[in-house]
Amino acid sequence: MFYAPVSNDGKDNNTTGNIMARFKRILLKLSGESLMGERGFGIDPKRLSEYAEQIKEIHQMDVQIGIVIGGGNIFRGLSGSQKGFDRVKGDQMGMCATVINSLALSSALESIGVKTKVLTAIRMEPIGEFYSKWKAIEAMENGYVCVFSAGTGSPYFTTDTGSSLRGIEIEADVMLKGTRVDGIYTADPEKDPTATKFTDITYDEIYTRGLKVMDLTATTMCKENDLPIYVFNMDIPGNLKKVMDGEKIGTLVHN
Repeated sequence: MFYAPVSNDGKDNNTTGNIMARFKRILLKLSGESLMGERGFGIDPKRLSEYAEQIKEIHQMDVQIGIVIGGGNIFRGLSGSQKGFDRVKGDQMGMCATVINSLALSSALESIGVKTKVLTAIRMEPIGEFYSKWKAIEAMENGYVCVFSAGTGSPYFTTDTGSSLRGIEIEADVMLKGTRVDGIYTADPEKDPTATKFTDITYDEIYTRGLKVMDLTATTMCKENDLPIYVFNMDIPGNLKKVMDGEKIGTLVHN
């Protein structure tokens, strides 16, 4: 593994040594809502293009890349169930939303010369190939960016859980969680101006402080399988490469 966290003595949550080095294989989790850009709904072509360019930049560094993208810009199953949708059908609609986003990202990457494979958790050939761990690893080793869609294929699981599952399965060195914030804070920085940012935090402290990095199932899966998470702002072009170069622009979560 290309990751080596420096131990934290607990005295200062924002002080660590050189906590990151370069990774060989990553699972990149992207927010579907971030794809909206300034539009408020759907897919913003400018934001999609920026994401594709950032991914191409690290692909050229010979990084093996798997991607999970949410579907909140189109439909969110849980919110649908609160409005009268059957929960299972609502979650299945959300899975379809992730497929739409995956196809859009795949198309954007292909248009700039990056080979991709869209792998789905539910059979829907010819839209995408049915997912398997070995198919995904073989494709990444052959230079393809793999986009994993339709979540886990089962209702009641979020795309956060889907990304944890895929990251563990493909034996990724790290999950990079690209969001619209630049890391994890002691409180919501948009609501609490006194909130301070962590550069390094353990899973146990996440639980103790009640911080929400991902849903509990996803966080527990990462903890139990020793998959570190790095939370950073993906909406700033160039940030993904900075993470790969080891710049401390976000928050590292580890055991």
